Amino acid sequence: MADLPDDNALLTRMQKLRIREEDLEESFIRGSGAGGQKINKTSSTVVLRHIPSGIEVRCQRERSQSQNRLIARQELCERLEAIFQKVRLDEQNEREKKRRQTRARPRGVKRRFVAGKRHRAGIKEGRGRVGGEE
Repeated sequence: MADLPDDNALLTRMQKLRIREEDLEESFIRGSGAGGQKINKTSSTVVLRHIPSGIEVRCQRERSQSQNRLIARQELCERLEAIFQKVRLDEQNEREKKRRQTRARPRGVKRRFVAGKRHRAGIKEGRGRVGGEE
């Protein structure tokens, strides 16, 4: 049997993620796959939809509808946590990128950069018009 989430731990996790029961749309459908007559007759598959985010979770891991309800809520929490983690990481990467772009260059890098510009300026200086007698 799969490890089922603890009710109190799940409620705490949902509160932390600001998931309210009013924001969840829950429906029960008949499952698919192996199981024969039992799976074709009972509506134990849970379809859980988080209305604000539009995330939909289907769970038919267990034979029991109540266990599937808990597992579906746990999966919803995991998906939302993954989304929040990605957003935080993207924001952090954006801050780091801006910091890298605006920091001063080291002296050695700056010296090589300026030397390359001077070299290029010398090459371009030699491209002037051909001087002749007028």
